[in-house]
Amino acid sequence: MKTLLATLTLVFAHLGAAHYTLPDLIANGTTTADWVYVRTTENHYSNAPITDVNSTEFRCYELDMNTTPGQTSIATVEAGSTVGFKGQCDNDFYHPGYFSAYLSPASPAANSPGAGTGQTWFKIWEDPPVFENGQLVFPSTSINEITFTIPKSLPSGQYLLRGEQIALHVASSVGGAQFYLGCAQLNVVNGGNGKPGPLVSIPGVYTGYEPGILINIYDLPPNYPGYTSPGPAVWRG
Repeated sequence: MKTLLATLTLVFAHLGAAHYTLPDLIANGTTTADWVYVRTTENHYSNAPITDVNSTEFRCYELDMNTTPGQTSIATVEAGSTVGFKGQCDNDFYHPGYFSAYLSPASPAANSPGAGTGQTWFKIWEDPPVFENGQLVFPSTSINEITFTIPKSLPSGQYLLRGEQIALHVASSVGGAQFYLGCAQLNVVNGGNGKPGPLVSIPGVYTGYEPGILINIYDLPPNYPGYTSPGPAVWRG
């Protein structure tokens, strides 16, 4: 029993320390340096998560919501190309959780503090946990980067790209889920005539009471149907 308790103590201590940021944009076949195209986040030193889904900081978690956008470069990428984020973490994304990516048209520009402040966001990708043998399995705990495709029919223009992980290891009470996120500034070229949607606001996309956010992943209820992704459906273009 003492050995088991000691092991569990080490595991939870490790999980508690395994915070991270998403500072590097993956685009055009390369991984960029920290905070070049991704807005520097408030947790860029502490790696601590944000937990308040109603905070204005929940949108991009910038170090300074007024000055950080203008200090961040804009990356040009093609519609239909692969983009993503690499994490700044000890090794991998240790926290079990749900990953997603959102885009918002950026007006007047991607480096504007006012970009993404309305009901303009839409989800383009998700990586939910897998429900098998009565348990949730989290393959993403063995990776340190996420990649996905910008829909080919996305209209050309400037956008904010928001990568997010909802870490669920202590999500059994309201406010327990931990959000790790970053916003990259993009100029999308060679796009199409698609109509992205459904559109949501950030903050506003979550209440914190969704079954995919408020959940005890270690003690699932009887007849659990499987993980329910929070937020809107994915627009694939």
